[in-house]
Amino acid sequence: MSDNSNTEEFYKKLKLQLEESTTWPSEYLYKFIVKTDANNIEKLESLFNDAGAVIHTTKSKNGKYTSVSINLIMKDPDAVIAKYIEVSNTNEGVLSL
Repeated sequence: MSDNSNTEEFYKKLKLQLEESTTWPSEYLYKFIVKTDANNIEKLESLFNDAGAVIHTTKSKNGKYTSVSINLIMKDPDAVIAKYIEVSNTNEGVLSL
């Protein structure tokens, strides 16, 4: 199975879980791991800043990686997934948790 098929299946499953577990609109917590680099972190944060997101960053023990947690009110599961896709399409090396 290709990576694209795996990704599509992941998002289908996520959408179903979000529809079953949450009343929309709702607050959603995104969590990402990025290499600690001001440009990487700023680029990621810029995708959420215009939406009134609350963003917290925490460096790893050795400082090599940074955890980025983003709380944001989302209108529905499709909007949540669209943001994940936007992050993956614009930021290399971002690990979504």
